[in-house]
Parts: sequence; structure tokens; C-alpha cells
Amino acid sequence: MARARNRIAGIISLFGEFLITAGIVLGLFVVYSLWWTNVLADRAADKNGDKVRDTWAAEEAPGALDTKNGIGFLHVPAMGDDEVLVQKGTTSDVLNNGVAGYYTEPIKSALPQDKQGNFTLAAHRDGHGAKFHNIHKLKTGDAIVFESKDTWYVYKVYKTLPETTKYNVDVLQPVPEESGKTRPGRYITLTTCTPMYTSDYRYIVWGELERTEKVDHDRTPPAELR
Repeated sequence: MARARNRIAGIISLFGEFLITAGIVLGLFVVYSLWWTNVLADRAADKNGDKVRDTWAAEEAPGALDTKNGIGFLHVPAMGDDEVLVQKGTTSDVLNNGVAGYYTEPIKSALPQDKQGNFTLAAHRDGHGAKFHNIHKLKTGDAIVFESKDTWYVYKVYKTLPETTKYNVDVLQPVPEESGKTRPGRYITLTTCTPMYTSDYRYIVWGELERTEKVDHDRTPPAELR
């Protein structure tokens, strides 16, 4: 009887140690996913962002919007003070570098300088830079500003969609009718995962171009960013 009790106690002890070890491993994974990937992504984004600005500084004449390392920077005061480098594509290879990517599929994004269309962007909400982590703080009338080498593009939020299926590609249409628009214009759409720490659904924010401003010698930001 005593031997059986000792055996059961030993099994319980081993199971307890297993649970402790599993908890430590899970905790380390969470730290890696939600902190260390942010560190690595921010480093990569800063490096590529510096390359973009160096390229701009080296060009005396107005250059093309697209560059090898990024097309410009997104500024969204309601989400925080950090600028977000924008690159081509929305695959994990792109977004994991702490940037926002513009869609090339399933519906090709317009670019800010286009006369009409929808500038559609995606970024992570958690981990890998989490550039759209605070997307839920955006409200109607808030500014979304895109900075290119030569121009500030000032958009204003007019509609949000807190949850939709990840398969809802209509939010990316050139005329995003789900947002209430029925005519061509110059729109911007931000997309990311929701709820936080999951990828079950998508959170959508739509904005419309209000005006553009030429970039001056000192790169003085528009009033929305001061």
C-alpha cells in the first residue's frame, strides 16, 4: 500500500513538473511572439525607412513614388506617434518586417498619386511591429496622412467596420461600396486582424482624400501632424 502511494505521489510530482515546464515554454513563446518579434521588426523597418529617406535626399529632381525599400510613410496620430513605412505586398515576408503593405492581390491597390482608386493597406495588429495595434482608436474625422518624397496626402476617416470575415475582399474595391461610397474617388483602406491576438476576422477603416500639400524644403508636416 505504501509503495502504491509513493508511486502515485511520484507520478503526480512528475506531472506537476511537466505542467511547470509547459508553462515556462508557453510564456517564452508569448514573449517571443509579442515582444521580441516587435524588436526585430522595428529594427528592420527603421533600417529600410532610413534607406528610403537617404534615397529621397540624394534625388535632386522629383522621383517616382515607388522605391526599392518602400514608397513612403504613413502617419496616423490616433494610433500613435510612430511613422509606418509602406512597402509593396501583403505577404508575411513583407509585413513581418514591421511595415504596412499595399495590396497587389486579390484586388490591386491604387497608389496615392493616382487620380482615382483605393489605396489599400494591411499591417499586423500584434507582434512583428504591430503597426496597426491601435486601429480601434480611429474615429470618423481622424486624419490618415501618407508622406511621399514630394507630397503629403491627407485623408480623413469616414467609416469603420470593426469586424468582417477575412474573405471579404469587397472592402478593397476601387469604390468601396460597403463603406457607403458609390462613385469613384481617392480612398484609403486600412485592414488588420481582429480581435486582438487572433486572426479570425478583419478590422477595416476607410478614409477619403481631403487634400494634398507639396513637401517643402524643411519637410514641414501638415497641420494634422503638428
